[in-house]
Amino acid sequence: MNLHLAINKFLSYLEIEKKYSQNTILTYSIALNDFEKYLYDSNNTIDNIEEIGINDIRPFLGWLDENHKSKTTLKLKLSAVKSFFKFLKRKQIIQVNPAELILSPKKEKKLPNYLLEDEVCAMINSFDNNDIEEFQSKALIELIYNTGLRISEALQLKEGDISKNNDFINVIGKGNKARSVPIGKNTIKTLLQLISRRNEFYETKNYINKKSISIFINKNGDTLTPLQAYKIIHKAMENYTESNQKSPHILRHSFATHLLNNGADIQSVSEMLGHSSLSSTQVYTHLSIENLKETYKKSHPKA
Repeated sequence: MNLHLAINKFLSYLEIEKKYSQNTILTYSIALNDFEKYLYDSNNTIDNIEEIGINDIRPFLGWLDENHKSKTTLKLKLSAVKSFFKFLKRKQIIQVNPAELILSPKKEKKLPNYLLEDEVCAMINSFDNNDIEEFQSKALIELIYNTGLRISEALQLKEGDISKNNDFINVIGKGNKARSVPIGKNTIKTLLQLISRRNEFYETKNYINKKSISIFINKNGDTLTPLQAYKIIHKAMENYTESNQKSPHILRHSFATHLLNNGADIQSVSEMLGHSSLSSTQVYTHLSIENLKETYKKSHPKA
């Protein structure tokens, strides 16, 4: 069986037997057409699908790389090729799967965006403390930056989650894992002021148990939603950063990056972020290393 016919047979299988969506089938089709084009460009005149070996497939990654494809794209297209040959082997169209031993490239890790320290300070200081809505926005941004909380963790906080000594907050993170996160005096002061000014903000005041109420609430007394919080933070960032991303998670990235840049150990930062392993936190060390390199270049006379 020739390659083109085998590809069509595989695509029909995805549509009829696997019932994949047209978009998914199109993705496979484009990947396998690229593989066919690669073989043609490489002058591999292969008449029979059985003639394709591992040494014919492996350079496909290099061909994609030369055509300026990202590692994510390489991984996706190789996955399509591997699925294709796995299908051929299962249907006994070929006796040996030549793609079985080919390893997929590691996914490239994108370094997280973060704000500069002076950008965060300027943004926090820009709010009008006399306006209760602006004061709550300030408190939310200050909390996430000071503690590194996820937006979902910040929005579910209640007054009762603040420790008696006002130096820790108790958080329920991913997988319902509880952790205690240290918090600065200024941020605690801001949160307590926000709680004491609740009646300025709410239209509904008939609450039975004050400590059961989320700290961040809209005018109707409901917990602030992630979308509402996103809009607040995105709007606040617009005037103070050129970063492409303007979201609550950027504040979390900034928290981790600034701690590491100022000498915090990675294990402590990982625990504060609620990461299950150090590998999730290590991406921030790359940012710190780049910062050190830049400082060295600017400061060292022999750099």
